[in-house]
Amino acid sequence: MPSLQDQLRGLVYSTDEGQLCPNCRQPTDACECAERAEQDRLASLDGVVRIRRQTSGRKGKGVTTIEGVPLPHDELKALAKTLKKRCGVGGAIKDGVIEMQGDQRDTLKQELANRGFTVKLAGG
Repeated sequence: MPSLQDQLRGLVYSTDEGQLCPNCRQPTDACECAERAEQDRLASLDGVVRIRRQTSGRKGKGVTTIEGVPLPHDELKALAKTLKKRCGVGGAIKDGVIEMQGDQRDTLKQELANRGFTVKLAGG
């Protein structure tokens, strides 16, 4: 275990190794922090996809959020693309949550249920 001074120094570049990850101090090519974080995210899911409509913090504009999809990031990105195309709206992925413009709950519930996911409408 590194000492407190070693933890606070935060070496981010070495002439021998090049760019270093500040978390595991491995070269960025050999860093596994992102993979470990993705595995932890997938392990924490309960298998239920929750769809909710949110307006808070968005100046009254409504968005539909999809949480808890048990897919890796690349597959989640592909799923988001097909769902956005199916609904004809824009959207984004933030921290494993798919955000889509407008109230699309019914369409998304039907589409995700057809793909074999357990879906719940959450919130009001």
